[in-house]
Amino acid sequence: MDSLHYLLMRAHTCMQRRILSAAGEPGLSPGQPKVLEYLLAQGESNQKAIALGCEIEPATVGSILLRMERDGLICRAQHQGNRRSLWVSLTPQGRQMALRMEEIFCQADEQAAENLSPQEIQALRQMLGQVCENLACSPAEKEANHEAEA
Repeated sequence: MDSLHYLLMRAHTCMQRRILSAAGEPGLSPGQPKVLEYLLAQGESNQKAIALGCEIEPATVGSILLRMERDGLICRAQHQGNRRSLWVSLTPQGRQMALRMEEIFCQADEQAAENLSPQEIQALRQMLGQVCENLACSPAEKEANHEAEA
């Protein structure tokens, strides 16, 4: 089984297992590591931005954030004048956990790239970026976008 979809799925599964295994030690559940990573990089954000940035459904993000708030990793607050939108930020405990996850992500990246040259790593990043871009929209949307560019 060496089809592209299988190899991409297998690589994703292996990476996810590696990260979730390490993340389980401090007691994180699936979804929480990437939310921590996002908030560490982006700072205070609303739920919609977190969902987009983490590529998680908004309803799923809501339940992830509830658990994270309960566990003291994040806090949510309203900004003045906007009662409908809650802004999410890391607590000191959440920041510490996000930094720990950053180490785990780096270790997983190093393991994944263990026998690759720097040039191969760069080429892999570019190719995976292109694959993600290719899969980001349907063929009809791509055609419409391509016609709009012409």
